[in-house]
Amino acid sequence: MRIFLIGFMGSGKSTLGRPLAAKLGYKFIDQDALIEERFKMSINEVFATYGEAQFREAEHEVLKSFEASDNLVIATGGGAPCFFDNILVMNNIGFSIYLKIEPKTLVNRLKTSFTSRPLIAGKSEKELLEYVTEKLTEREPFYNKATVSIKALDIKVSDIMQVLNHCLNLQLKTNNI
Repeated sequence: MRIFLIGFMGSGKSTLGRPLAAKLGYKFIDQDALIEERFKMSINEVFATYGEAQFREAEHEVLKSFEASDNLVIATGGGAPCFFDNILVMNNIGFSIYLKIEPKTLVNRLKTSFTSRPLIAGKSEKELLEYVTEKLTEREPFYNKATVSIKALDIKVSDIMQVLNHCLNLQLKTNNI
């Protein structure tokens, strides 16, 4: 099984993905880390050198490569579900979980990472809130196509495990009818 964690930057995809993968006995993959490996440079450098369009193409290529592997928990890039047909690819080859967080909470989490995230570099707190609110409004229609959405403010790995168990049990019952 492939489990895709999706949501805005700062929603906890990598933070929750690692222990979730360990609990399931799956391999954890950070999509951005694979892109850094492919380009042999940081995400900031990829954006600066090749631009967002090339970065989004690389995200799409990496995403399609997961089809050949099983037992993965994948922390996607925040915008990954919103380009090409990526959310459909995720849902066709796996199970997607939208980690839903309110804009103000995201801003509080992102305030300390202004320099390491190219899309928010150099923004004031007010500009960051405006940016997050605007981008979240644009992206949410894609995020809402996830297999399941979870309010992720105080979520624990055990909560995600319960959701997975519930959804998989429902799926098994539906398939047996």
